[in-house]
Amino acid sequence: MIQRRGRAHTWAVAAPSRDVGRCGEEAMPLYIALVTYTDRGMQAVRESPRRLDQAKAQLAEMGGRFQAVYMTMGAHDLVFVYEAPDDAISARFTLSLGMLGNVRTTTMKAFPEAAYREIIASLG
Repeated sequence: MIQRRGRAHTWAVAAPSRDVGRCGEEAMPLYIALVTYTDRGMQAVRESPRRLDQAKAQLAEMGGRFQAVYMTMGAHDLVFVYEAPDDAISARFTLSLGMLGNVRTTTMKAFPEAAYREIIASLG
């Protein structure tokens, strides 16, 4: 079987980061993490829901929050959609997950549709 590694673009439909979200809260940058279990994580997969709860609590302590979690089939085992105050906190969060040895992550910053349109319009 030949596996092809391509780049897919996912544009979330949400308010731009400088807009105000629900309940008067300012919207934060959005991130999508593609999560893959390591051998160690797969051996302890029954503990995965508990580890997810810990990750959610850790991100909340850092000022972020999960928007969605999906179990997926294919090249990745889980997809996290979350908000974090900035890129440094997002990086610190995913690095701390990796340090535990149960998962590897590939994280992408997601631009909402309004930002996407603004970026494209700025091309001239």
